[in-house]
Amino acid sequence: MAPVKVTKICCTLKCPHIRVTIVDLNQARIDAWNSPDYKLPIYEPGLEEVVRQARGRNLFFSTDVDKGIQEADLIFVSVNTPTKKSGVGAGFSADLTYVESATRRIAAVANSSKIVVEKSTVPCRTAESMRTILEANSKPGTRFDILSNPEFLAEGTAISDLLRPDRVLIGSLQTPEGKDACASLSDVYANWVPRDRILTVGLWSSELTKLAANAMLAQRISSVNALSAICEATGANIEEVSHAIGYDSRIGPKFLRASVGFGGSCFQKDILNLVYLSESLHLPQVAAYWRQVVEMNEYQKSRFSKTVVDTLFNTITGKAADTGDTRESAAISLVRDFLSERAYVTIFDPKVEEAQIWQDLSEACPSMTLEAIKKQVTIAPSALDACKQKEAVVIATEWKEFKEINWETVYAQMTKPAFVFDGRLILDAEKLRKIGFTVKVIGRGDRL
Repeated sequence: MAPVKVTKICCTLKCPHIRVTIVDLNQARIDAWNSPDYKLPIYEPGLEEVVRQARGRNLFFSTDVDKGIQEADLIFVSVNTPTKKSGVGAGFSADLTYVESATRRIAAVANSSKIVVEKSTVPCRTAESMRTILEANSKPGTRFDILSNPEFLAEGTAISDLLRPDRVLIGSLQTPEGKDACASLSDVYANWVPRDRILTVGLWSSELTKLAANAMLAQRISSVNALSAICEATGANIEEVSHAIGYDSRIGPKFLRASVGFGGSCFQKDILNLVYLSESLHLPQVAAYWRQVVEMNEYQKSRFSKTVVDTLFNTITGKAADTGDTRESAAISLVRDFLSERAYVTIFDPKVEEAQIWQDLSEACPSMTLEAIKKQVTIAPSALDACKQKEAVVIATEWKEFKEINWETVYAQMTKPAFVFDGRLILDAEKLRKIGFTVKVIGRGDRL
């Protein structure tokens, strides 16, 4: 049941007495998890160390889904829930095809009672649909209890987020059986999470909390990005403004960092889910409110790409993307905009595989064939190679390679005048200007 989440893997580290089996129908992905050189299918700092400690001890990876279901007492359903591309709710609602197929498989195979845990981000009351499927297809004497246990992880810090979480949320039906199932999962987390950080709530509250948490975080990002546009127009500095705002105890400093926009698959997908839910409940004003958060994010990305295109003539160097998950990433959106301007783009990413980059670009540019995309896009083996004979470098991500690169060497190899566009506020702009670069930093009022 893919994509595999790191929660269960971290559980093996803190609960050596619990056997965890990750099952997936994708043989290549399971082979990667079991690879002797630990070339894991996803990148997350610290993940390899956890797998090295637990694999073969109490952590196992297998394609034998049915055996995994039959042997488990507690089953986490961790499957992809992309935004629907067609049908009712297309563009907003979550596609629950994989959730349904996983649930039906559990019902068909299970020969003893199970606790089934929603781990994927799902719309409200999805658990009700899962319970209907399980109860309608269960074998005599087999009972299923449904829990909601959403993740609150940030890519890049997922391992530390799991080992030292702000909170663990578990939702259950408020029946004696539901509360017993909730207590069983709480006991697992209590091996390393203080009891006062394990929150037990109703099933529907848990499902909505995940959407609400991501929506509120995305709202903060869009708010500070809206301010960054004002800063550039007035001469203010967004870093100074956000730093001062963050001193207000009612606001705090987190998620007040301006950027080219939030990417990844979670924030936008969850906000669109909230928009669709609001419209379904006949709350158009609420739907319009949350839709504006997404529109502000799209504006920030298009505003940044327009600044680049307006400044340059033909060749742009893009750096994509910040994580191993490039779905709907800000960097891919920038490349799409550059391609529409007939620019030539060179991409470097230290973690994302070439095949994934081409797939992401194909999805982002549906009007272009992959052959046409490859005429305008080159994937470079290193950051220095990506910059050779280019007119501009666009920083859309925060890989440490971009902070530590030898900018004197970069400048010497670039076409002049050489431009740097910092969309993540990670570079020393004055140092780059002394080298000879013309620098544009998002959210700063200085002019090119």
